[in-house]
Amino acid sequence: MIVKQIKKVSVIISLILAIAVDIAIPNSPSQPKTDNPYFIYFLCIVGIIIVPAYLLSFFNKKISEKVENIGPLLAGGILLINVINLICSKYALLPVLFFPSLDRVFAVFVNDRKLILQCILASAKLLIIGFFVGATLGFTTGIVVGFNKKLAYWINPFIKIIGPIPATSWSPLVLSLFSTSYQAAVFMIALSVWFPITVMTSNGIQNVQQTYFEVADTLGAGKLYKIFKVGIPAALPSVFLGFFYATTGSFITLVTAEMFGCKSGIGWYLNWQKSMMLYANVYAGLIILAVLCNLIITLLFKFKDKLLGWQKGVIKW
Repeated sequence: MIVKQIKKVSVIISLILAIAVDIAIPNSPSQPKTDNPYFIYFLCIVGIIIVPAYLLSFFNKKISEKVENIGPLLAGGILLINVINLICSKYALLPVLFFPSLDRVFAVFVNDRKLILQCILASAKLLIIGFFVGATLGFTTGIVVGFNKKLAYWINPFIKIIGPIPATSWSPLVLSLFSTSYQAAVFMIALSVWFPITVMTSNGIQNVQQTYFEVADTLGAGKLYKIFKVGIPAALPSVFLGFFYATTGSFITLVTAEMFGCKSGIGWYLNWQKSMMLYANVYAGLIILAVLCNLIITLLFKFKDKLLGWQKGVIKW
């Protein structure tokens, strides 16, 4: 019981420690000052979320289990941020140009909020278009390869040669083939999505137990019924795994693709701020990318758990 309470309260102790350190120790004179203590604001926002959850944990068993489970992890994360704050902000042990104070990093979210929002929307649009094209083609190719051995004979060599090559490696060629850099970016994202979905879909279909199809034949099922009602549903766990790999790959490609002539987007923002040597803005952009990628993958797994109840917990995120 005591251990459980320590796990739950550890995050609050870590948070209070981080606030106390930031208030008690002044920032290094070599660190440029900000208008407001944005790091303190961030810690207060975290506290507004954590403290009510901690109090509710005494009255709700599910919340108590959740807080107990993630409490030590959050406490460790806040402690890590506290150490970074000491190294970069308070004592400036690393070069100030490349390692700005946390106040400067979090200030970016306030000062550049309109531009960051525009970049997020632009990246979301590009990612959705590229992902939709790549997922549609990959799912279709995977079904064809999985169910038709004759076509698989001709398509598999193409998949094995083209697929493993990183999508960003095609940038010199696609920039000359497409009329705009935006079209080239869509192509590279679609290519990065197409390969893992194709491979995992075809692999899932080929690993479906043959008895399923034999039972369907016995019941008089046609070919389309066996494809859409037997093969694809049975292969869905592998398909979702392909979507997981495709999502992570698409974010990597997105950042690189937006650096080739795009006029907006998170990748463009990172490249622009790096060229201006504004590394606080670069770190803010990286934080946004991490949060967005994590959010999308979490939603994907939530959808998977709802659709495939028997697979819940087999692959965790």
